[in-house]
Amino acid sequence: MLARHTVDATHEEGSLMIGSSPLAVEFDRQRPRLTALAHRVLGSRPDAEDAVQEAWLRLTRHDPASIDNLPAWLTTVVGRICLDMLRARRPSADRPELIVTQTPEDDTVLADSVGLALLVVLDTLKPAERLAFVLHDTFGVPFDEIAGLLGKSADATKMLASRARHKVRGTPPPPVERRRQRAIVDAFMAAARDGDFEALLQVLDPDVILRSHNARGLTLHHGAADVADRIRRGARSTLDARPVVVNGEPGLMAWSHTGKLLGVLAFTVTGDHITEILSVSDPARLAALS
Repeated sequence: MLARHTVDATHEEGSLMIGSSPLAVEFDRQRPRLTALAHRVLGSRPDAEDAVQEAWLRLTRHDPASIDNLPAWLTTVVGRICLDMLRARRPSADRPELIVTQTPEDDTVLADSVGLALLVVLDTLKPAERLAFVLHDTFGVPFDEIAGLLGKSADATKMLASRARHKVRGTPPPPVERRRQRAIVDAFMAAARDGDFEALLQVLDPDVILRSHNARGLTLHHGAADVADRIRRGARSTLDARPVVVNGEPGLMAWSHTGKLLGVLAFTVTGDHITEILSVSDPARLAALS
């Protein structure tokens, strides 16, 4: 049994190597697949590596002779660990997480932003939906095995995966659509800099919502006229606004003329209009951005 061996843990080329027993060697063969699975479910490479390492610890406490199919057993264990980690995450509607990347300037970077958009969509799924979708659609795990992991029937598990698939298929938009969305955001920024109220109204949806997170908390503004007035009064021509991608959507980062980061904006574009704007100017939140 593995528990009788001394575990020799060393770092080699960025990955954790564990011992030289036959079971440890087989686990290391499975590690890349397990890490890829956990990464897709959790959306975080460090979290994925933690989940896989936890699977190794559970394996050391288990009788290897009782495992008929080690790859399948490890898939189930990693799935359960990921499910527990997803359920333990705190909701963050009042403090949205921000993933900010460079603006897509060519098709390669654009493809990266599309992948990011998909990751953001996965984050909106319920833990059971996300796990069922990833395990079945990406890694081909049968529904009856996933059902046992989730404690549900196979039919219920199929429904979970189907709901997740429906949500994912709606995103991300194709490259042409991404560029069109960026053009609308650029028009918004030009109007804001010029203080052009009418031009702002042309790019804002009549029912647009502005969610502003500042040091005092969350402030909501609703309706094109209210949002346009708020934007026009808050915009300053001396600001250095640079296009970025925020959570897979077109966005902006604004600096003062002295180089101080003042805020991050993310835009939801539907059709030819901006339907939602997320604004974060809380200094504590901005300081945490890399």
